[in-house]
Amino acid sequence: MELEKYSYDNKIVKYFAFATLLWGVVGMLVGLIIATQLFIPALNFNIPFLTFGRIRPLHTNAVIFAFVGNAIFMGVYYSLQRLCKARMFSDLLSTIHFWGWQLIIVAAAITLPLGITTSKEYAELEWPIDIAITLVWVAFGINMIGTIIKRRESHMYVAIWFYLATWVTVAVLHIVNSIEIPVSFLKSYSIYAGVQDALVQWWYGHNAVAFFLTTPYLGLMYYYLPKAANRPVFSYKLSIFHFWTLIFLYIWAGPHHLLYSALPDWAQSLGTVFSIMLIAPSWGGMINGLLTLRGAWDKVRTDPILKFMVVAVTAYGMATFEGPMLSLKNVNAIAHFTDWIVGHVHVGALGWNGFLTFGMLYWLIPRMWNTTLYSKKMANVHFWIGTLGIVFYALSMWWSGITQASMWKEFTPLGTLQYPNFLETVLQIVPMYIIRASGGLLYFTGVILGVYNLVKTVKQGKFVNNEEAEAPALTKTELQAREKSRHRMLEKRPIQFAIVALVVIAIGGLVEIIPTYLVKSNIPTIASVKPYTPLELEGRDLYIREACNSCHSQLVRPFRSETERYGEYSKAGEYVYEHPFLWGSKRTGPDLWRVGKKYPNSWHYYHMENPLSMSPNSIMPAYPWLTTNKLDYSNIEKKISTFRNFGAPYPANFESIAKSELEKQAQDIALDLQKNGISVDGSEEIVALIAYLQRLGTDIKLNQLADK
Repeated sequence: MELEKYSYDNKIVKYFAFATLLWGVVGMLVGLIIATQLFIPALNFNIPFLTFGRIRPLHTNAVIFAFVGNAIFMGVYYSLQRLCKARMFSDLLSTIHFWGWQLIIVAAAITLPLGITTSKEYAELEWPIDIAITLVWVAFGINMIGTIIKRRESHMYVAIWFYLATWVTVAVLHIVNSIEIPVSFLKSYSIYAGVQDALVQWWYGHNAVAFFLTTPYLGLMYYYLPKAANRPVFSYKLSIFHFWTLIFLYIWAGPHHLLYSALPDWAQSLGTVFSIMLIAPSWGGMINGLLTLRGAWDKVRTDPILKFMVVAVTAYGMATFEGPMLSLKNVNAIAHFTDWIVGHVHVGALGWNGFLTFGMLYWLIPRMWNTTLYSKKMANVHFWIGTLGIVFYALSMWWSGITQASMWKEFTPLGTLQYPNFLETVLQIVPMYIIRASGGLLYFTGVILGVYNLVKTVKQGKFVNNEEAEAPALTKTELQAREKSRHRMLEKRPIQFAIVALVVIAIGGLVEIIPTYLVKSNIPTIASVKPYTPLELEGRDLYIREACNSCHSQLVRPFRSETERYGEYSKAGEYVYEHPFLWGSKRTGPDLWRVGKKYPNSWHYYHMENPLSMSPNSIMPAYPWLTTNKLDYSNIEKKISTFRNFGAPYPANFESIAKSELEKQAQDIALDLQKNGISVDGSEEIVALIAYLQRLGTDIKLNQLADK
């Protein structure tokens, strides 16, 4: 059979590899900074764009979409060409993909510290950047699918299944969750509100973890682990079970982030049931990976690449056991809103994603530069320092989480809260924050060693942009050959495969989301709940800008400990005008849903200007600029109009008087502050924030559930 000559494009792989290293250092450095700010809040130097709330999403986006994202594309572009025995479909699309993705990352790095954010976890970027993400993702998909179509192999290897499912599902998740109405170039509101927004967001948020941090990495595991071990995958049949059950079950699990919330019980229960079932396919994948190393364990002891990969797969197994466990209601009642969740997430991020990434880099870069690794000893040191860093990080956060939950729920023999002052719980876990930062520093030190080792490897080798190869052409006869297995037939048809994957992942999302919109009884309305006033709406946007929801929840769960501490538990109908919802993910500070009218206006002013003046030993950063910045409410008419389109019952022509109503309420608050010796004129941002905080949770009285 005549062989066809072609070449692999290594240049695009090199670009993504260098970007992976660059953004890995940046993302983890920012993570180390915010970890340190939790016990030394003054490290923001009272600079707005260095506060914990503003740079936390910078850290998460840099690690997830910059470091891990570039690593995914690096691994896919290298492996896909070799699995398909074909060059990428279009060098131009490869270039557009690379530079488009880097520009998106730079846009995120600029906008997030400036407080330009939607506030939605892992989806904080505003609408113009969302559009750019969509376009670049489409370019990547065309390039990937085009390459698979022109392949010289009849069957698609298991890694390609995961690549296709990733592309299809991330596209659906991003588009559905990012539907928003712009009110200006860099400001928009989610079309979903309250409970509906929470369900869509955590359907997206959990599956961003599933289909951006997990499925593509499983595809990479199926390629790079056998290559590094020089062993075949343990079980083809197990890989089929792993793939289809994983992508079907994962999409249902999002509501386990919302247990004991205002979300309907049936949706919470679905999230729990499917989360527990996820153990089977997740551990099936882990077992398939680890058993691929059968007969190669002597090599594992000496090869740092395999050490990284073994710990990565093990961390995947640990995280995918812990996740279903945390979705059990009795466990979730303890763990949710605590640092335990932070530890859980980072076992996956640092162990699974971080270690597999460096395992791939240590294997791939010497081959692309036709050399050997500069220092195997240095790679081993990186491995052990990184592993120790993960242990320090996880153990401290687990301990911190259990401490928080225990203190929040503790009662005296007289039936009163043992620790009514939330700050008491915070002070107890500060040592754990110090240990967590130490673990982060160890891990970061390992990353620096790894980058140095790889740079020296590059310098001693010689890179080949176009790697020559040859293989026989794929004939129609091979494609049309009858197969005993239907799945083997599907492996020959990438378009049909992608469509089947789309149907499989769409089922869970449709079953959970559609009834929440169509069945009115799922979200009962409350007559006394009204939309925000113009000033309160501007204050809410300031709350979002400063990312207060990073540390404060707005969701009182139906536990005695929470109703005693915060007040009446939250009702679904209270959130019908919340675009977006702000329930939060953790409680570094207390819940704020019932904070309205709890403190005088002057308390809020001093607390934002200098938290220590109201709460000695607080770890909350100061926000002095709020007391001097002038409130910009030039878009208030558009905001009111947008909320009216969402269904907010503002009076007719309210837009025309919105500014005067805003100024009137601001003057009332300013006069009250002046009576307490605070010099304000009502034009400051702090006045709007106070108006918003004083409104929170005040629309209903105890046990009020009157339907409209």
